[in-house]
Amino acid sequence: MLGPVILAASRSDRMRRFVSAAPGTKQVVARFIAGESVDQVVPVVQDAVAKGLEVTLDVVGEDITTREQAFAARDAYLELIEHLKVLDLGTKAEMSIKLSMFGQALEGGHELALANVRPVVEAAAAIGTTVTLDAEDHTTLDSMFAIHEELRKGFPQTGCVIQAYLYRTEADARRLAASGSRVRLVKGAYKEPAEVAYQDKAETDKAYVRVLRVLMEGEGYPMIGSHDPRLISIAQELARKAGRKLDEYEFQMLYGIRSEEHLRLAAEGHRMRVYTAYGTDWYGYFMRRLAEKPANLLFFARSILTKG
Repeated sequence: MLGPVILAASRSDRMRRFVSAAPGTKQVVARFIAGESVDQVVPVVQDAVAKGLEVTLDVVGEDITTREQAFAARDAYLELIEHLKVLDLGTKAEMSIKLSMFGQALEGGHELALANVRPVVEAAAAIGTTVTLDAEDHTTLDSMFAIHEELRKGFPQTGCVIQAYLYRTEADARRLAASGSRVRLVKGAYKEPAEVAYQDKAETDKAYVRVLRVLMEGEGYPMIGSHDPRLISIAQELARKAGRKLDEYEFQMLYGIRSEEHLRLAAEGHRMRVYTAYGTDWYGYFMRRLAEKPANLLFFARSILTKG
């Protein structure tokens, strides 16, 4: 299985340098990353909304090593919010945040991440939109959920992400579905040990359906993060059985992947949100996209060979 190998490489400085220098990298990265600056991503957002889509914006970057980097991440999101304010899109353009980027892994990281993310959530609310806290590896989740709970005291629309491949997720879903929160369900894109996560794709898919049923039957707002046609069909059926209207849940897919499906779902009346990443520190995000689908890796390898 290439996936675990690629995920391990996502944390390798040596591989980061090699991939960054490869001749075909820029072409492939552009498939998944909407731009390097906020000025470059704004037209992408406007184009998506004009097509009937919604977006969640991710300023890429993680595994920071200094408090200064954490403050810079906070400021990057505040800059983004200033640009979104002018567009006046409301919840059609929300934001996704990885707390590792806000200092979660540093000394005193839980308090630091909370202190950094709070002004971003406040600023987002002031322009009529919101923030979703991304899930990272399993060691960070208790902190993420605690920060999510704290933020929801003042900003109940703050969302969070849960990952189907973790054994704990069904219990997390039952807790969150009862709280009325916004919950994005994804399969999971980190290298996790067998002690905490399913290693088999079929088992992960079964877990995804079980958790999705919990969310659909609960009181919260489910966000279905998947490109899998079978899971999308199952989600539609579960929503129908739960009596949910089309605006009582949404689909989410990654920028650059199955773009025609984005438009198809939107044309059917579904809320379809595109996870749109931008920024210069793209390596970790990019490598997880390669790990998720072998075709992406083949596309990358072919680009390197033809550009050599």
